[in-house]
Order: sequence, then C-alpha cells, then structure tokens
Amino acid sequence: MKSEIHQKEFLSVRYLLKEAGYSDEDVSYLENGKPYLKDGNHISMTHSFHFSAIIISDVEVGIDIEKCREKIEKVSGKFVGTEVDFLDKQKDYIDQLTAIWGAKESLYKLNSSKHLSFKNDISILPFKMEDKRAMAEIKKEKYHQFFQIYFEKIEDFVLVYSQLDSHPNPPEGRGKQNVKALPEGGAWGGIL
Repeated sequence: MKSEIHQKEFLSVRYLLKEAGYSDEDVSYLENGKPYLKDGNHISMTHSFHFSAIIISDVEVGIDIEKCREKIEKVSGKFVGTEVDFLDKQKDYIDQLTAIWGAKESLYKLNSSKHLSFKNDISILPFKMEDKRAMAEIKKEKYHQFFQIYFEKIEDFVLVYSQLDSHPNPPEGRGKQNVKALPEGGAWGGIL
C-alpha cells in the first residue's frame, strides 16, 4: 500500500463489504475502473479522510463523501454552472458547494463511461440543505437523463448518493439502498 491512509481506506471498504455480506472476490472492475458485483447488484465506493462508504443496490448508483472546507469556494468555478443561480452565500454556502461537488462526483461514478464535464454537462437543480435531496440533469450530445440525489451531513462531511430517476415511485423492494459509512472508532449505518 502507498501509505497508512490508503491502507486504512482499503481495509475499511473491505470491512463494509463484509458487513453487507460480500467479500473481495465478489467485486470486479470494468476497464474504466468502475466496480461491479458478480451477483448483478450495483456498487459504488468512496472515502474521505477518516470516512469510507459503500452503496449497494439493484439499480445503478453512485456515492461520494466530501469534507466541508472553505477552499471549495476557490475552485467552485470549475464545477458550478447553472447552480450559481440558487446558491445563497449567506446560508449553508460551503455545505451547498460540497453537496454539489459530491452530487456531481457520484453522478460521474454512476455514468463513468460518458466523459462528463462537471460544469457543462451536469446540472443540480435548486435545493436547500435541509431538503436532503435534489434532482440532477445530465445533458451531453444525445444523452439526456434525470437523476435523484440524496445527501446527508455527517459531522463536517456531506455524504451524497445518486440514482437514475427512471422509477420516481419504485415498486416495493426496488431501488432500496443500503448505505454504511465507517468513521474511525465506530460505525455509522442506515438505509437511505
């Protein structure tokens, strides 16, 4: 392993896989690096500082966790497009920027073969942090699709996951995700 941090990230994701009933042997990777499960379920993984998270679902999903930091404002011009119209610099500004970045990152993971521009191809529709959900739209050439975005603030991090909006009212049992995040010294888990 490259460093102690990378080793912890690797081991924490393996722990979460085990908690979800999977092992390393159940995970394979496409040429573009996107993981998938051999049983046909979809998986996405993320880590940031002392958190790791996975999401497993019967529909395609993406997940990201990001630490809320002031420096995101300096780079926001690289990923904020139409979202600038609803951002409120007086309320939850850094949290909203972090949620937007996390949403776009989770969508990029979900659509890894599309070579998307965060600023030009992915739009997050207006939301407030207390909503804990939003809609997103991806438009690139002939591809046009809407997605559901769900997010939650955990300590000074924002956990975000996304899924295709093809089932706005999914039948019972379809589209349920099992999300677990692992902080140092404990575990956080739940169904989102």
